[in-house]
Amino acid sequence: MTPDPKPSGDPSTRDIAEVPALEVVSTAALHLMSAAAVHLGLAEDLPDHRDLDEARTLIDALAGLVTAAAPQMGHHHAAPLRDGLRSLQLAFREASEVPDLAGEGPGERLTGPVSPTRSGR
Repeated sequence: MTPDPKPSGDPSTRDIAEVPALEVVSTAALHLMSAAAVHLGLAEDLPDHRDLDEARTLIDALAGLVTAAAPQMGHHHAAPLRDGLRSLQLAFREASEVPDLAGEGPGERLTGPVSPTRSGR
């Protein structure tokens, strides 16, 4: 007998089929943002932790996710994710002892170069 994957009567368990795509994408993006922030040394409980290689990988993945999903998400939902991504890219640039060339930082091949003086923000 195969166990029921969703115990009946447990309101804390949601079937993945019931979760809107927007929520799945947003949740994945927030996990990537949080992990990147930790590896950039931005976490309050781990301020001395820094692993820029790990942060680069996470920011690249976040850029790919946000870039691919933004057209379907609409501006209202995509804008905060883009802002968070840009903040992480800038934090990475600031944390790097040898900064990447413009357009070569994490995620920049997808988002374009980021700089603190970019107009419009």
